[in-house]
Amino acid sequence: MLGVGVSATTLEGALREVTRWVEQGDRRYVCLTSVHGVMESQRNGELLRIHNDAGLTIADGLPLLWAGRIAGASNMERLRGSDFLIALCDLAATRGWSCFFFGGAPGTPELLAARLRARFPSLRVAGTYSPPFRPFQSSENGQMVERINASGADLVLVGLSTPKQERWMAANRVALDATALVGVGMAFDVHAGLKPQAPLFIQKSGFEWLYRLAHEPRRLWRRYLWNVPRFLLHVLRRHPFMRPDTGAD
Repeated sequence: MLGVGVSATTLEGALREVTRWVEQGDRRYVCLTSVHGVMESQRNGELLRIHNDAGLTIADGLPLLWAGRIAGASNMERLRGSDFLIALCDLAATRGWSCFFFGGAPGTPELLAARLRARFPSLRVAGTYSPPFRPFQSSENGQMVERINASGADLVLVGLSTPKQERWMAANRVALDATALVGVGMAFDVHAGLKPQAPLFIQKSGFEWLYRLAHEPRRLWRRYLWNVPRFLLHVLRRHPFMRPDTGAD
């Protein structure tokens, strides 16, 4: 999609792929991207490369799902970060994998881990860490990597904003021992009970972006009111049915 390779997969397929990585020790990262991530990649070649180097780049947004289905990926599913986080923790609890929760404001990853352990009693929590919101210094980043490695985590769930979490996963993929890094964005705040989640009927309607915009207008207005129309315009221009028919009758 506009140069970003999006995985035409399902929840079951994505979980199966992560399971394969863990079983084979094939260390990779997962980007759950939306229109925001795709459009930011148009302006930044490094971010485009990061998305395309991911083990999975999953559509977290209905516009990407619609574009994928228009392109012929009829079985493709939208996987929201909050849903994928729960599915991964359920799978990890079943298989005995340990999870490290990296991201969120101070206290958020600990609250999240406590809630998830209450929901999945056999979930192994390797550790939690709330990094600073400012850019990380190299020494700080090295200490964070050492802390995660020392925990013995199999999975690292990353709850930073886009594109910060994608850049962090790509930059630290080699240094980290964990098999899979998964960027789930605001799912930390949602499942820690700190931010509301849109009702199911809004999620299915395609207007979840409007719900989020109403709750965080100052942070999200540019992301939705600028990026979404531009994305739809680009997709429509590139799709064959928008091109003039040059064939003879």
